[in-house]
Formats: sequence, C-alpha cells, structure tokens
Amino acid sequence: MSVIAITGAGSGIGAALKHQLQAQGHSVIAIDRANAEVLADLSTPAGRALAVEQTLERCGGVLDGLVCCAGVGVGTSSGGLMVAVNYFGVTQVLDGLLPALAKGQSPSAVVVGSVASVQPGADSSTMVQAMLAGDEQVARADADAAAPHMAYASSKFAVTLHVRRQVETWAEQGVRLNVVAPGAVETPLFQASKDDPVYGESTRKFVAPLGRGSQPDELAAVIVFLLSEQASFMHGSVVFADGGMDARMRPDRF
Repeated sequence: MSVIAITGAGSGIGAALKHQLQAQGHSVIAIDRANAEVLADLSTPAGRALAVEQTLERCGGVLDGLVCCAGVGVGTSSGGLMVAVNYFGVTQVLDGLLPALAKGQSPSAVVVGSVASVQPGADSSTMVQAMLAGDEQVARADADAAAPHMAYASSKFAVTLHVRRQVETWAEQGVRLNVVAPGAVETPLFQASKDDPVYGESTRKFVAPLGRGSQPDELAAVIVFLLSEQASFMHGSVVFADGGMDARMRPDRF
C-alpha cells in the first residue's frame, strides 16, 4: 500500500488521520515534536530540514502522499511562531518532499488550511507579502506586531495562496496538491484557544451553522478522500469542511 507522511501526527487531525490510513493498510511516517517516528520542530529552518531528511530516509526517497497538519493557533506565544509553523513549516516541507512524491504511485499532498483564511483583512496584510516572498524574518516581525487572530488568518491565507500558485509546477511532477479548510475542530489546539484569557470568549462563540464543532475524524475522512484515487482530478482546490462557516460569512462569494 501507499507510504504517506503526516506532519502534526501526534495529536488532533493528524493523529486521527494516521489511524484511519493505517486501518486501510497504508504505511504512515508520523512527524511531530513528540509521539512520532520523526521528531522535528517545524518552527525553525533546522527542524524543517531535519523533518525532510529523516522522512526521506524512512521512505527510501519515494513517497505516495503527504499531509501537512502541523499548525499553531491564537493561543500560542507569538504571531511570529504562527507564521513560522503555519506557513514556512508547511512550504519548506512541501518543497523538500516534492521530489520523493514525484516518484510515488498516484501521489497527492494535502495542506490543512483554515476558514480563517477568508477573514476580512487577512488578504491585505504586509506579512502575507513577506511570507510569499520567502522573507521569514520580516514576516515574523510583522506577525509579532499584529493582533494574534490576524497573524493566524494571514498565515493560513498565505499558505493557501502558495498552494494555488504551485499547481503548474506540481502538475508537471505528476503530483496533486489541495487544501482542506476546517472551521472549529475539537482538538487540543482549539481547546487552547477556547481557554485563552483574551480570545477564549470569541473562540467559544465561533460556532458553525451546523451548531457544533467538527471532530478530528471528520476532517481526517475528507483528507483521506483527497489523497485517494476518487479525487484524481482535484488539484489546486480549497475544500471548506467547516460546517457552513464560509457560506455564512460570504454567501455570495465562492
């Protein structure tokens, strides 16, 4: 069966995805700071390089799938850390593992974005331009100076733009690349946001039209589909699995 690498596989969506894929007979390379085969901190260039290097060693240079689940939210220590993990921790792992994916069987990659990426203002922040230009130092400084919720939204908007701008390059390598955009998911990351003394109340009010947050297994099932042959003509797509949040915020735009 396929060999699939997952960042952020130690908890939340990544852990649920790991279990679903293993139950289907796939081999999973789990990447995280703990509870994983590859231990790496994606907030630093050295950690990203280590994650790529050790993943390549484990897969023998051939990878069939990659899912970038690792991310941090508004409850983390700084906006700069959000940018480091949510954007650079994703894009550098994607770039580093693309050659291995190009050698895989029906290869596919999925990035976990967020419905927060469509938050008003996220598309016009200076940190987005810095991220897309690859200037991590400036992007982190801009994010540290911004409100945490805007740093988070901008990091998810930028990584979504990055994916969509890669469709030609990845298609030339025979690899599909898509984004899944969740809303509120009942993970340790979301719980930390709900417990945050500043943003906890607004986070708890962040309820989808369906009236609840999603479970990690529900998002994992969407990702499994995007990795599969059933999604063989999906490339560069942003799939909102958010319980209707995007539709409520901007019903006339899609």
